[in-house]
Amino acid sequence: MPLDRPVPFGRPQIDDSEIEAVAAVLRSGMLVHGKVTHDFEHAFAERLGAKHAVAVSSCTAGLHLALFVKDIGPGDRVAVPAMTHVATAHAVELLRATPVFVDVDPATGNMDPDRLVEAAKDGVSAIMPVHYLGLPCDMDPINAVAESAGAFVVEDCALALDADYGDRKAGRLGLCGAFSFYPVKHMTTIEGGMVTTDDDDLAFQLTKRRSFGYNRQVGDRARPGLYDVDALGFNYRMSEVAAAVGLAQLAKLDGFQAARTANHRALAAELAGIEGVTVFPDSQGKSRSSHYCLNVVMPRDGSLPRDAVQDALKARNVGTSIHYPGAVPLFTYYREKYGYRPGQFPVAEWLGDATISLPVGPHLEPGQAKAIGEAVADAVTEVRGR
Repeated sequence: MPLDRPVPFGRPQIDDSEIEAVAAVLRSGMLVHGKVTHDFEHAFAERLGAKHAVAVSSCTAGLHLALFVKDIGPGDRVAVPAMTHVATAHAVELLRATPVFVDVDPATGNMDPDRLVEAAKDGVSAIMPVHYLGLPCDMDPINAVAESAGAFVVEDCALALDADYGDRKAGRLGLCGAFSFYPVKHMTTIEGGMVTTDDDDLAFQLTKRRSFGYNRQVGDRARPGLYDVDALGFNYRMSEVAAAVGLAQLAKLDGFQAARTANHRALAAELAGIEGVTVFPDSQGKSRSSHYCLNVVMPRDGSLPRDAVQDALKARNVGTSIHYPGAVPLFTYYREKYGYRPGQFPVAEWLGDATISLPVGPHLEPGQAKAIGEAVADAVTEVRGR
């Protein structure tokens, strides 16, 4: 079917259930520190099989808070992939620790375990693997490096909700994992995030320090407004309104995920025959993807300029995105501070220059995934013919 109107890269799936849930919270007068957030945490932890889930204001806040609670700071080195959202590296940098960038596997975009071994030779305090586009990293060798280095692992699961690695879900493959509920993710709370862990003390400290370091939460205080502060903390709480949206979304998540999987497979089938264009797998070894989106990657030789193909797709009403626009160490801030230069992270640099992210979300109508694949084939043919 032709795409006779624009199809966006993503669109939040909101209906009366979210609206009614938000209205109930607003009528209650309890907008923070309430039962709805607790219920959302419990339901999220249960879905992942995790012992604890701690709601926070964003995935970035969750990453930052986890490192902060584990006393990461000046003098610490933290391994992060060179291809990721800049938030992963920022969480390290904001604590005045040093991000150690690791190039990625050209077959998946995930942190390359062999390059991690090299990066860890000078010591690392923590490792932050990012499950690129929702396909879990090869965690067995990553965890082995962490154990050898005496480091802990914080998973960046921003795009990996419900992804599997063997018999465990992303977010349960290290010490903890941080999830994003941005509007076009697998589910949304408008803005918000969650940290999952099986570690009792870490969960306690995350809960405490997301709220300034109060020694007593609101419901545990002997007298209203009476508390002590025995540790530093932040204002990284999730509101009851956001949690209400999250609970409504969680109830629909099975349907959302089924649609993503079907759309991803239909689109991948259409793209399989396009010469020279790479499509990342949705499974490899023990890893099974959450199907956040589908990346097509243009050839390394520059014969298919990414921007030209993306423009041709826009003309065909296909909404796209880029994950991500460059190797993080070559962004101006990191390049100028640490002296990185082009050529040091060749795979991440190639992906930054050559990827186009295509939509597979539940907002697609029947037949649109196939039509998007046909549009990509047409766009590639057009650009090659110029």
